[in-house]
Amino acid sequence: MIWIYLGLLLFVVLVMAAISQFATHAADHKVIVAGTLEGTLKVEAPRSRFARLSLRFNRSRIGRWLERELVLAGVGYPPIAVFAAMLVLTLTLPYVLARLFAPAFAVVGLLSGYLLLRSWLRRGRERRREKFVQQIPELARVLANATNAGLSISTAWVVAEGEMAEPARTEIQRLNAAVRFGASLEESMLQLNDRLPAREVRVLMSTLVVSSRSGGSLIKALRDISLTLDDRKEVRREVRTTLAQSRATGTLVTVMGVGILLVLNAIQPGTVERMTHSLIGQIALVVSFGLFLTGHLIVRRMTKIER
Repeated sequence: MIWIYLGLLLFVVLVMAAISQFATHAADHKVIVAGTLEGTLKVEAPRSRFARLSLRFNRSRIGRWLERELVLAGVGYPPIAVFAAMLVLTLTLPYVLARLFAPAFAVVGLLSGYLLLRSWLRRGRERRREKFVQQIPELARVLANATNAGLSISTAWVVAEGEMAEPARTEIQRLNAAVRFGASLEESMLQLNDRLPAREVRVLMSTLVVSSRSGGSLIKALRDISLTLDDRKEVRREVRTTLAQSRATGTLVTVMGVGILLVLNAIQPGTVERMTHSLIGQIALVVSFGLFLTGHLIVRRMTKIER
């Protein structure tokens, strides 16, 4: 019986992946058609029913929030597809947990969709921020070379937009777009620092802001920053490699705790449900889950790299 529920959960995951892929291909097709028509017929591409529904969803409060979070995480999926996947998971996982363990576990499933979405978005933002941090030394060199050639710092940012790869290119495009629409360069650089909070970004932006206010040797400062951040990037890579085993062990122990509970219920069906009907069993479940969660948080805290 347990394999039926696990198969149902796998089916839900595959449906979520299919919805996301369909939405992505639909968005790409719309962009291609719009670009083709713009270059030939100069008319607006017809909107599909999914595109109209997606646009209406993006105008809602939850749609605006989800769209902003997806942009910060560097995820190209339409917000409506992500929301639909979260809704399917939230409606399905409580039933699966209730049938696998006990009806009391359905409460955990109700919160799973939102918690998994927040975790996925947070990990996406961290990965994107980490990629951008790794590009900071190269960005500093590009800005230094552009200013050394006699260009202003504003023009140097335009040059960097064409030289840098993702995700730095997108962030620089936003910075240049803000400047074109009337924002000051200093304000745009501080907004970039707010979107991607990291020590390396703060160092670069602070140097550029101070140089724009008080002058000084900007070229030498940028080249020194690029060398320093190169060394810091290598140190961070070594530290992350060293801590990878500890993080994996902490995650594995947490997964093993849930897995043991699943195996116990598979060997003796109804064991977990009987535990939820007993006071001692309820205390044991709460304490055990609390200990696993506390241990996981402690391991994450100990292996966290300060930014």
